[in-house]
Amino acid sequence: MKIEFYLNSHLVVVDVDPMQSLLHTLRGTMNHNATKEGCGEGECGACSVLFNNRLVNACMMPIGQVQGGDVMTLEGLRQTEKGQCVINALLEAKGVQCGFCTPGMVLALYALLEVDANPTEQVIRTAISGNLCRCTGYGMIVEAAKIAAQKGEGLW
Repeated sequence: MKIEFYLNSHLVVVDVDPMQSLLHTLRGTMNHNATKEGCGEGECGACSVLFNNRLVNACMMPIGQVQGGDVMTLEGLRQTEKGQCVINALLEAKGVQCGFCTPGMVLALYALLEVDANPTEQVIRTAISGNLCRCTGYGMIVEAAKIAAQKGEGLW
């Protein structure tokens, strides 16, 4: 089935099984590999993308559901000023270690800052609670969110 949607602000058309996951389509069919497969069950957040400006697990979303929608991955987000703000804040706070969770974390922090430009630590921790990180202990990621909020003042 032909599925038409916007990927990182560009109209794309893929011819795939509509029940194939968005994750499999992004990685396998479209060669967008920043989105990672972790658990494959929607529990780890490694596959997080923005769908119509909402954070979703791409492993759980059938590609047929994105028809006519807007998908943003790390590849697209890093081309934006806001995306760069979040990425740079993670680097500054040393919130990147192995890097496996990083694409999902960037998208989670971006989604948070879009709705709350000055979040509290508890709000940040809640916003990233769907993203598992085995390396950082989350403290540095929380710090990165605070840095992004401060340095991105006026962006959000």
